[in-house]
Amino acid sequence: MKFAIKQNVLMEHLNYVIRGISNKNLVPILNCIKLELNEDGLYMISTDNNIAIKTLIDRSLILSIDESGSTVVAGRFIYDIINKLPNTIINIETDDSGKLYIFTENSKFYLNCNDVNEFPEIDLEENDTCININSNIFRNIINQISFASSTQESRPALTGIDFNFEGNKLVCTATDSYRLAKKEIILDQTLDKNYNLILPTRNLKEMIHLLPDSDEAVRMFVFDNKIIFKINNIVFLTSVINATFPDTSRLVPNEFKVSIIVNLNDFYGAIDRASLLSNNDEKNTIRLETSGDTMKITSNVPEIGMVDENINIKNVNNSDIVISFSARYMMEAVKTFNADEINLLFNGELLPIIVKNPGQEDLTQLIVPIRTF
Repeated sequence: MKFAIKQNVLMEHLNYVIRGISNKNLVPILNCIKLELNEDGLYMISTDNNIAIKTLIDRSLILSIDESGSTVVAGRFIYDIINKLPNTIINIETDDSGKLYIFTENSKFYLNCNDVNEFPEIDLEENDTCININSNIFRNIINQISFASSTQESRPALTGIDFNFEGNKLVCTATDSYRLAKKEIILDQTLDKNYNLILPTRNLKEMIHLLPDSDEAVRMFVFDNKIIFKINNIVFLTSVINATFPDTSRLVPNEFKVSIIVNLNDFYGAIDRASLLSNNDEKNTIRLETSGDTMKITSNVPEIGMVDENINIKNVNNSDIVISFSARYMMEAVKTFNADEINLLFNGELLPIIVKNPGQEDLTQLIVPIRTF
C-alpha cells in the first residue's frame, strides 16, 4: 500500500471510523482500523462487534496511488498522529516487515500493523428492505427521546429505542419506566410491511454524529439481527436488541383534568433554580402547585433551606393541581421542545405528567410523579 492524501481529507473520515472503536474493548484487534486501498479509493472500517462503521474516501480525493493493498493499525494511534499533523500532504505506505509509515515534509512515523486476517469479516451489503428517513428529522428523533432510555443492562429492551414502522408512519419510543419520550413522524414512503425494532440507544447516539446537516435521506436497511444505515459514502451497522419492548400505548390518556400553558423558558428557569437546593437529594424532588393563573415551584430541604418561585400561566380548564416530580427529569423533557410555550397535562397527583407542544402531537414527554406523603 502506498498513497498520498491531504491531511484534512483523511482526518474527516478518521473522525467517522474512530467512533466504531470502544476504549473498553479487551480484544486488541477491535481497537484497530482496517485500511483497504483499491481502484475505488481508500476504505476504512472499524468495529467493536456491536457497531461497525465503513467509510470511503473516493479515488478523486486521493492525490496519488502507487500501490494498492490493505492493513490493520491501532485506531487511536493513527487518529492521534493524523490529527496532530498540519493540513499538508501526507504520504502513507506499508512494507513487508509489517509496518505502516506516515511521512510529511518534516515528520516521519511508523506504526506496527496487525494481521489483516484477524480483523472480523463484516457483511455490510444492503438488501431490498430500504426505508428512507430525512437526516435532520432522524437526528431530531434521537436528540428528543434518547435521554429517556435506561442505562440498566438488567432490562435490555429499555436500553434501546423502539422503532415501530406501520404504513407511512414511524413511532419511536424510549423509556426507563420512570419517564417516557415518544416521537411520531410521517415517512415519504408507504411500507409494504410493518416493522418493530429495538435499536441500542448508545449506538444511535454514535450514528447521528455521522449524519449530514441537511435534508438528505438516510437509507435504512432492515435485517433480522442488524440494521445497516447508509449516508453518502458512510455505512453504519448496529445490532438489534432481541427483546420485547413494553406496551406503552395506554400510558398517555386522551383526556386530562388539568391543562396548563406556560412559557418554556420561565418554567425551565424556575425548576433549574429550585433544583439548586435539592441537588443532593437522590430524586432531586421539587413541588408544583397551581392556583388559578399562577404556578408555584417549591423546593424545601430542611437542612439547607427553601425556595419558591411564582410563574404566570394559562389555566385552560380552571382546575388546579399539586404534584411533585424529579427536577432533572422534567428539565431534560422540557428542553427537547423547540417552542415558546409548552402544555403541561395532569390527571392527579399520583398519575403521570404529560408534556407537549401546544397544538402539536408529534412529540410527547411523560414523567412519573414522586409521592411525598
